[in-house]
Amino acid sequence: MKKFTLEEFLELLKKYNVEEIEGVKIEGDLEIELEGSSIDLSAIAPLYSMLSEFGNFLYHANMALGYLQRLSAALGIPTPFAAQPQVAAPVPEAAPAVEELKLPTELVKAKFEPYKEEYPSKIEEVVLGATKADGGSRDYTITLGGERSLAFYTFDAPQPHLPAIAVDVFDRPPALAKAVRVHYGDVLDNPAEWAKKCVKKFGADLVTLHLISTDPLLDNTPASEAVKVLEDVLQAVKCPIIVGGSGNKEKDPEVLEKAAEVAEGERIMLASATLDMDWEGIANAAKKYGHVVLSWTQMDINNQKTLNRYLLKRAELPRNSIVMDPTTAALGYGLDYAFTNMERIRISGLKGDTDLNFPISSGTTNAWGAREAWMKDSPIEDDTPWGPRELRGPIWEIITGLTLSLAGVDLFMMMHPVAVAVLKEVFNTLGGKVKESIEDPGEWIFMEV
Repeated sequence: MKKFTLEEFLELLKKYNVEEIEGVKIEGDLEIELEGSSIDLSAIAPLYSMLSEFGNFLYHANMALGYLQRLSAALGIPTPFAAQPQVAAPVPEAAPAVEELKLPTELVKAKFEPYKEEYPSKIEEVVLGATKADGGSRDYTITLGGERSLAFYTFDAPQPHLPAIAVDVFDRPPALAKAVRVHYGDVLDNPAEWAKKCVKKFGADLVTLHLISTDPLLDNTPASEAVKVLEDVLQAVKCPIIVGGSGNKEKDPEVLEKAAEVAEGERIMLASATLDMDWEGIANAAKKYGHVVLSWTQMDINNQKTLNRYLLKRAELPRNSIVMDPTTAALGYGLDYAFTNMERIRISGLKGDTDLNFPISSGTTNAWGAREAWMKDSPIEDDTPWGPRELRGPIWEIITGLTLSLAGVDLFMMMHPVAVAVLKEVFNTLGGKVKESIEDPGEWIFMEV
């Protein structure tokens, strides 16, 4: 590569009459020697300004490119680059035709596929009643439990058995709300006829016989005499039977053990065994005579587990002979807590808790303990009217039962015939047994009570 000084470079520019270079980029190495030089730096200041355009030298305009080519030929050095031929810009393709915008005429079709929950366990099946083939005298049996999903979640798993409804019967006339008493006034003194009316007229699946006359604070009827009423009821109706005492912790075990003996082979349910009474004696009687025990606790899931474990491990009661009653609180009196407790028990059972995977029973008649169910008017001064109690009472029982059915209750103990009819229709509808449409789902409101 040939070297030349700045003086030589300037002389070349003058020789070819180059007065100004614009838009030129010059590439190369610049060496400046100051020793012994007589160059006036101020004279070459414009050159330094020109050299600052090095970055644009290779892309100059056609006129400057010609000057540079002639300069390169005079100096005898190769041209650092050749002029590039001009390439015509490509002709853009024609844009595709825009289709005419079409508005949708229907909604996007989508298929509803609900989330499916599969539980690892299932609720025990418990059979109440025994037919002749099983050594009893009942016309039919009632099976509780067997669920593999939450109540009425038929898209998770089919519900094998719909909830059953038992209607209460007492061995002596109890204190009843007027709205209930009017339906049983003609049979209050005859438990056998009372049971018949519940089954044949009001459609009860079972009958719950309460031997309240055994209470020491009432008639203190001996257990051996009280169970004669049970014998009469067993003869009067052929449905499964539930037998309860008076609620006296000392007397009830004796009464229930005697009832178990009298009803041998009929597979009745003894209501109830509790932690604060002789639960072991009741369980042993049930095991000896082939009955079912109602395990009753007061809204405490830990106590329910404990009592169930006692019945299973200590009394060695078969798993198909236990039904739980975690206690029912009525609408307005802790219903939300009762619901939560029962739902927790049911979910725990489905998830595999073998101390809690048993059918659940609800004493839905507790709804009549709420003042709103039976009082004529509100006791609160200037309160709004409560409406007729003839309708308010059944509604209170219906809402209590319907709410707890969603928590997983398998057996309802009830009283008012309208409440019984409504819940049965709801259960059959949710269970898929009612296929035809209901023209007036509120027709029950206008039933004569």
